[in-house]
Amino acid sequence: MSVKPILEAKNVVKTYGRVVALDGSDLALFPGEVLAIVGDNGAGKSTLIKCLTGAEIPDEGQIIVDGQEVSFRRPQDSREAGIEAVYQTLAVAPALDIASNLYLGREIRKKGIAGSVFRMLDSSGMKKSAKEYISALGIGTIQNMGQAVETLSGGQRQAVSVARAAAFSQKVIILDEPTAALGVRESNQVLKLIQSLRERGMPVIIISHNMPQVFEVADRIQVQRLGKRAAVITPKTHTMNDVVAIMTGALTLDAKDQTLAPNH
Repeated sequence: MSVKPILEAKNVVKTYGRVVALDGSDLALFPGEVLAIVGDNGAGKSTLIKCLTGAEIPDEGQIIVDGQEVSFRRPQDSREAGIEAVYQTLAVAPALDIASNLYLGREIRKKGIAGSVFRMLDSSGMKKSAKEYISALGIGTIQNMGQAVETLSGGQRQAVSVARAAAFSQKVIILDEPTAALGVRESNQVLKLIQSLRERGMPVIIISHNMPQVFEVADRIQVQRLGKRAAVITPKTHTMNDVVAIMTGALTLDAKDQTLAPNH
């Protein structure tokens, strides 16, 4: 039985004046997998992600979610389709507490007249739910949901951002360089978080320059080169040296040597 992708990009083109950021790029993300996207600077990784999340509109090509072609004009469209993204520049509000950050833009109001007329927020309800989300993801380093985000470490802030994405994503979570600014211990916590999402059946796309981490968590690795998908391999079939060689153009793979779909 062939498994259908939950998210696809087909022949996506995006140009900025004379600069070709994406030159007919493809992507396929399957249910319950971690797909890493790697490539040199200018290979089109971030632009591809922006097209998948509505931050950019492709000039050509198709974006397909659950077998249906979609046309995202803004990030809100992709969120409504069940896709949540966590970017390198963490969109957290430092002065607000953890629960408020988790529900930023999706606040829950109190029931009855207090919420409908006086528009009072259900702060205790949001803190309780936030605690449940954080616990479900196995994040043990955050206990007090009333703590201001500005008092958290980099890894804890990243965890809050990922927890927010996990709380509201129905279909896909996209993480852009999730460990870039973190130390070894905090990076390991984020990697555990990614594995926890996979165990819960949530498909994850991760963009990363950190090859050892990619090989640790990814089921498949998509290598971008010159705005296109150059290859899709797995950590079991290829080495880090192979990936670097594909990124630089020193190694080219035939379709038969690629893992374009996971083995189910």
